[in-house]
Amino acid sequence: MPCLLLGLIGMAAPADAAAPCGGDFTTWLQGVKQEAAAKGISQRTIQSALGGVTYDPSVIAHDRSQGVFRQSFAEFSGRMVPPRLARGRRLLEQYAPIFKRIDQQFGVPGPVIVAIWGLETDFGANDGNFQTIRALATLAYDCRRPDKFRGELLAALQIVNRGDMSAAQMRGAWAGEIGQTQFLPSSYLKFAVDYNGNGRRDLIHSVPDVLASTANYLKSYGWQRDQPWGEGSANFQVLLQWNSSEVYTKTVAYFAERLAAGQ
Repeated sequence: MPCLLLGLIGMAAPADAAAPCGGDFTTWLQGVKQEAAAKGISQRTIQSALGGVTYDPSVIAHDRSQGVFRQSFAEFSGRMVPPRLARGRRLLEQYAPIFKRIDQQFGVPGPVIVAIWGLETDFGANDGNFQTIRALATLAYDCRRPDKFRGELLAALQIVNRGDMSAAQMRGAWAGEIGQTQFLPSSYLKFAVDYNGNGRRDLIHSVPDVLASTANYLKSYGWQRDQPWGEGSANFQVLLQWNSSEVYTKTVAYFAERLAAGQ
C-alpha cells in the first residue's frame, strides 16, 4: 500500500540514514540469491534482477524521515480531493465499460477505485521512479524491518520470474510499491489480474489490469456489493485494509461519494 502517499502527507522528521546491521552487502546478497534459487526462481531471473545491485542510502533516508500523520481530515481531503474531481469524473466516463464489467465481477464500484487511483498516484502520473529491486534489497539489508522486506524482495523476484515484467521495468515507490495503485510485491502476486488478456499482469502500464486488480484486492478483504462505504460501514473497514490511516480512508470514501454523486 501507499508509500508515495507518505511523501504527500507525512510531516518531515530528521533523517537518520543509519548504517545497516553490519556485514558485507555482497555477501548478504549472495544469501538472498541462494534462498531465491531454493524457492524455484530461475538463475536467469536471479542474475538479471540481482546482478550488480547496490545499497541505496537514499531509500534509508526516506524510511527514516517518515513522520506521524498530523493533518486533519478537513485539511487532507480539502487539499487532495478538489484538484482531482474533474479528472476522476472523466476517467469514470472514459473507462465506463471496464468499470461496469469490474462491478459485475468483483462488486466494487468505479468511484471507489477511481478515488484510490487518484490519491495513490494522481491516476498513474506519479507512481515512482525508484528501482524496485534495489530499494527492496536495501530495506531488507537494513536493521529496521529486514524480514518484511526480504519477503517483499523475494516476491518481486517471483513477479519477474513469472514474466509479468523485467527487473529493469520494475520501478515504483521508495519502499517497493509498484504500479498505479501502489501494490507491494506480495500483494501483486496475490491480487494482480490480467484484465486486458495479454497474458501478463501489468500494474504499471495496463489501466484495465490496474483497475481490476484494485477491485480484486478489496473483494478479497471482504468488500460487500451494493453496500455503503462510509465511516462505520463494513466496506469502510475493508478500505482500512488498504491503508490503516483513518484520515486517508475517510478521504477515499469522501472522494468516492463525490464521484458517485456526480459532484
